[in-house]
Amino acid sequence: MLRRRTALSFTAAAVLVATPLLTSCGTPRPGAAAVVGGQRITVAAVQTRVDAVRAAQEKSPQAAQLIEASSNLQSTTVHTLVEARVIDRAAKDAGVSVTTHEVQQARAAAEKQAGGSASLEAQVLQTYAMVPADIDDSIRTDLALQKVAKHYGADMQTAAGQAEVFKVLQQTSDKLGIDVNPRYGTWDSKKLTLDATKDPWLTQVTATSASA
Repeated sequence: MLRRRTALSFTAAAVLVATPLLTSCGTPRPGAAAVVGGQRITVAAVQTRVDAVRAAQEKSPQAAQLIEASSNLQSTTVHTLVEARVIDRAAKDAGVSVTTHEVQQARAAAEKQAGGSASLEAQVLQTYAMVPADIDDSIRTDLALQKVAKHYGADMQTAAGQAEVFKVLQQTSDKLGIDVNPRYGTWDSKKLTLDATKDPWLTQVTATSASA
């Protein structure tokens, strides 16, 4: 099982040359890529993920194509980290959680489906710009989203079910008061997107989960 995020929500770009302040409710947040529920996602954390993806891509025979396809890597990485926190909060509000054993089972199933761990790692790098170290987190987020849907009795394979979960996540996003550093884009709680990203992440998540 894998996510677009999830099981595999996956994403990352060029090296940062400056670190502007992010202001949330008038309060400067030095070094923040985003603030979600009062908690920072640091520029350093984003850059660490970006650097890891770029290093992996550069080792691939398809390096040029992979790098070009993920040219917006920094913004999509922020998007991935923000969405994970939104889903995590929605899961907590719903009283559901994901165990390590569940993540391990889902990863084993994904590896089997892909033809082995190496094949899975190659696939997520190519498709989601994700490195092996981030796969478990992506799976955990996907499983959490599925549990949120189940909690509300929403069938994610139907438009009505997706709309119901989407509404829950919109409300969660509003509650968290998300601010994103303008260098990465502007967070839209109604669409659950960064304006710098191209595709609604919920669609990506559900599409991947359906194929898992």
